[in-house]
Amino acid sequence: MHILVTNDDGPPSPTSSPYVHSLVRELQKRGHTVSVCLPHTQRSWIGKAHIIGQTVKPLYYRPSPTFDPTPGAAAKSQGRTYTRPSKDAQEEEWILVDGTPASCAQIGLHNFFQEKGPVDLVVSGPNYGRNTTAVFALSSGTLGGALEAAVCRRKSIALSYAFFSRNHDPTIIDGASRHSVRVIEKLYEQWPTDKSVDLYSVNVPLVEGVEERKTLWTDLLQNYWGENGSCFEEVEGSIGDEDEEEVRIREGEEAAESGKTGSGESGAAAKETQTRYPHRHFKWAPKFTDVHRSVEESPPGNDGWAVKEGFTSVTPMKANFWNAATHLHGGELKLDTSNSQSTQISTSTLIYRPKQHFYALIAYNDPYVQPLILSALQKLFPPEAYTLLSIPPSEVPGEPVSLSKLVPSNSNSRVLQITPYEAIDWDYVDSHPETCLVNSYMLRKALIRKHYLSATVEQWVAKRPESVLKTHVKRSEAFELDYAEFLDDALVEAFDLRASLDRNAEARPGHETEWWILKPSMSDRGQGIRLFSTMEELQDIFDRWEEDQPDSEDENENLEEEEDGDGGGGGYAAGDGITTSHLRHFVAQPYIHPPLLLAAGPGGGRKFHVRTYVACVGSLDVYVYRDMLALFAGRPYVAPTTAASASASSTTTSTSTADAGAQIDLEAHLTNTCLQRSVTDGTVQRFWDVPLENTKKQDVFDQICAVAGEVFEAAARAMLMHFRPLANAFEIYGLDFLVDAEGTAWLLEVNAFPDFKQSGEELTPLVAGLWEEVLGKAVSGFFGGGGREGREKGEDGEEQLVLVRRVDLGR
Repeated sequence: MHILVTNDDGPPSPTSSPYVHSLVRELQKRGHTVSVCLPHTQRSWIGKAHIIGQTVKPLYYRPSPTFDPTPGAAAKSQGRTYTRPSKDAQEEEWILVDGTPASCAQIGLHNFFQEKGPVDLVVSGPNYGRNTTAVFALSSGTLGGALEAAVCRRKSIALSYAFFSRNHDPTIIDGASRHSVRVIEKLYEQWPTDKSVDLYSVNVPLVEGVEERKTLWTDLLQNYWGENGSCFEEVEGSIGDEDEEEVRIREGEEAAESGKTGSGESGAAAKETQTRYPHRHFKWAPKFTDVHRSVEESPPGNDGWAVKEGFTSVTPMKANFWNAATHLHGGELKLDTSNSQSTQISTSTLIYRPKQHFYALIAYNDPYVQPLILSALQKLFPPEAYTLLSIPPSEVPGEPVSLSKLVPSNSNSRVLQITPYEAIDWDYVDSHPETCLVNSYMLRKALIRKHYLSATVEQWVAKRPESVLKTHVKRSEAFELDYAEFLDDALVEAFDLRASLDRNAEARPGHETEWWILKPSMSDRGQGIRLFSTMEELQDIFDRWEEDQPDSEDENENLEEEEDGDGGGGGYAAGDGITTSHLRHFVAQPYIHPPLLLAAGPGGGRKFHVRTYVACVGSLDVYVYRDMLALFAGRPYVAPTTAASASASSTTTSTSTADAGAQIDLEAHLTNTCLQRSVTDGTVQRFWDVPLENTKKQDVFDQICAVAGEVFEAAARAMLMHFRPLANAFEIYGLDFLVDAEGTAWLLEVNAFPDFKQSGEELTPLVAGLWEEVLGKAVSGFFGGGGREGREKGEDGEEQLVLVRRVDLGR
């Protein structure tokens, strides 16, 4: 038969109209000709109304072959809407009308689909929620569409799906649709010919096995609102998102009572300014306590009771709200045996959104970290608390992802974005300071660029000579160099460095060579790090790099832009493992020798540094993650002077200091695992597991906490133009510390978006725990409610995320 489908929930949507696509497809599978005319948006609680005085305009919706009703698919494109009809007569096209369900029934019957022949039956629904009892039925847009069809002398059925929990399995939805089609076909087959029935109201419970449960004839339970309960509450401001309001109402939640405020005036002055009525806003917030009680207290046989018991309810009606065919009430509608084959569908769920709901764009672009972040969200928040978004394929990699295109137009939608720095939509972040939370600060190169970090520490210590940074950060000589031939000019003001190099070159008797470490300011992952002790060795380093650089300036045309930004750098990769975008700003620091070496264990005799994860939340709380890493060099440690001599004697006969410096085996000195050619077991360990006295490990941790808190406060207060914490942001940094033989922890560098993969598979739980702790603090703290703040205490009873500094910036 030719069936016209309408509803009051609008076109398919995981958030507001999750059922209509399933029903249409099931009707088509059964061989029916289906035409669809729906409101262009949600029109719940509007009854059988028409909007007069406006021109009703259609849109043309082309549905997708399949539909995913889960909240995670909210951002997916599942069907498209057009302003003009398709020229392809074979293409499936639904009509969307900017009117009411009753108007859709009228227009669908009389103005479209004539080429398919007369409409045999109108089905209004399936409604997103039950329409049992008089209170619901009298205002239902679903029943309104069926009633309009009935007064147009067409057979019609109002179909509603009743849910009982917040978890909706798509398999259950499709089962309800198969069952509904069987009910529809049976009702049409035995429709009374004496005009005793104009329409049916069918309520199908969304429960497992609904196809095997009874379908009962019922009457409409007469019930009423509570005697003292208004359906509106006084509010300030505008109402919330319509889709979310409908979900909340359908869940039967109690509306919160809002307080009333007075004018603050008194006496005659108050009377003079008092209006006849206080000016207020009112929000639709019905209280369903008495409605639900009426169902609980009612005798068997009515529609409310049937659905409560898990049965399908069929209520015969006339188009005047009278009960019809009362002789059937209490009996069972016998259905034909189902021969449809159920299909395998994903077991993902359809979830209702609580008041604390937020959208989450989690696209970290790292297969090691991405599942850990998603797992942390699952542990911290119930599934109904958030909806996952996905980046559309049309987005350009490396460009900001437009959040305004991913979330509903409602400005109150709350969003969590965890993506690479380059993908953050900073305009959206700035314009939504109370509803958008991101995983990075916009400005932070005061810490993550080595020459800026040097300046930060220098300025802070100059004004606060008692600062812990003075004794835990090595002095740095920062300089700029474009071409190797100008090295002498670049070091004109590097007095300490030049004096040290001159002393080393003289090599007077009894003089101990002071080695220096060179670091490109913008490099990460250990790129470009070199050791040197003389001017000749330093010159040789730059000469070698310059030989590997490209000749064309076109390959570096974006260099300035990359250096000025706070995100990652790019550039041409030279053969020596350094990119050209790093070859401009440098820092040189005294090499820390001798380092602390372990006497035993997998890392015995090898140099190591401590990787500490620091989380900054808002503006500004600084946390240190207690579970730290110890990253070991690939080979046993040898002092750089002896390394040069040994290398020279074994590989070359050259005696020049430049050759000696070039021959240093960096793998014994560099502890960054990504640079090691011979990574062995034990290269990465939990710091608290290394064979060192517990008191020493605790002392190192205490030093790290003090330095971490101090350096972030220094950046926030002394370098306002280059480090600006945001109240609606958080960020995880990787801080590297080297412990010398005396037990002093020296800060080496601060890394944004640290390389978590270096932890390795065995220590994945450490990184997972970090994200769980940080999201617990940042997300729960920002959005409020719905989650918990991190994990319980660790196995040792200690807090895993330690607050080391709370900086009041007055913002």
